[in-house]
Amino acid sequence: MSWDSIFVLTNVVAVAGWAMLLFLPRRPATHAFILFACVGLLCLAYLIMFGGLVGGWLDPARVAGAAPPNLLDYSVDGIRGLFMSDGGVVLGWTHYLAFDLFVGLWIGRDADAKGFSRLMQMPFLLGTFLAGPIGLLLWLLMRERRARRTVRAG
Repeated sequence: MSWDSIFVLTNVVAVAGWAMLLFLPRRPATHAFILFACVGLLCLAYLIMFGGLVGGWLDPARVAGAAPPNLLDYSVDGIRGLFMSDGGVVLGWTHYLAFDLFVGLWIGRDADAKGFSRLMQMPFLLGTFLAGPIGLLLWLLMRERRARRTVRAG
């Protein structure tokens, strides 16, 4: 299977999870499906890709002239070296997809528990889908205001 095909498949899994989170009723079975069938599947794909790339079992399809990555070099140059291949890019993207969907699931559950309407949740979930940490930061600021208001009222 090509890296392009794996990229498309991981995106399909993530978008399906986001669509369920945004539009389906939030029931335990829906949450479990998103968590295990979507986030879990993305994590499994990441594990397989990571092991295959580090173990040398998968062809990383490195950019012509790029040096092999040094997995112990945690500098900007070292991290850039990890992404100088199709496999590295798909691996990194799958990492983002899995974590952003997990965070979106947490935001949805947290917002439901705090009594936010689904319409009110949409900007935070879409922000997390499109720009992970920005959506999460905005949600954290919003939920803090609601939490403080609830404490004062109680």
